[in-house]
Amino acid sequence: MNTVPPTSPPPRAKGWQRLWRATGYSWAGLCAGWREPAFRQEALLAIVLVPAAFWLGRSWIEVALLAGSVVLLMVVELLNTAIESVVDRVGPEWHALSKRAKDLGSAAVLLTLLLVGGIWVAALWARLAA
Repeated sequence: MNTVPPTSPPPRAKGWQRLWRATGYSWAGLCAGWREPAFRQEALLAIVLVPAAFWLGRSWIEVALLAGSVVLLMVVELLNTAIESVVDRVGPEWHALSKRAKDLGSAAVLLTLLLVGGIWVAALWARLAA
């Protein structure tokens, strides 16, 4: 007889099984992110910018900074989407703290976009001015 309520999480996996499950959860998160228009736009931009980083960067540090800034933008967008999902899960009614959480997530995306833009403009300036 099963005494575990149906809402209980599955037993904790160990070793390779834990790694396999974690990979599946990560893949599910990326698929969920893909359904968000902003993440999809940033992912498509990354398809162009990450290879361009290898052309534009003159050292591995520059390539890592250029490509890493684009990946950072995607990470922040996923975190912003997670914040929005949790706030929406709590309830659909308007609340000042819900608005604040969503605004802070949006501000994080904006600052990351400015960082990416600044890094890429500086790199293009250095490359094309030389």
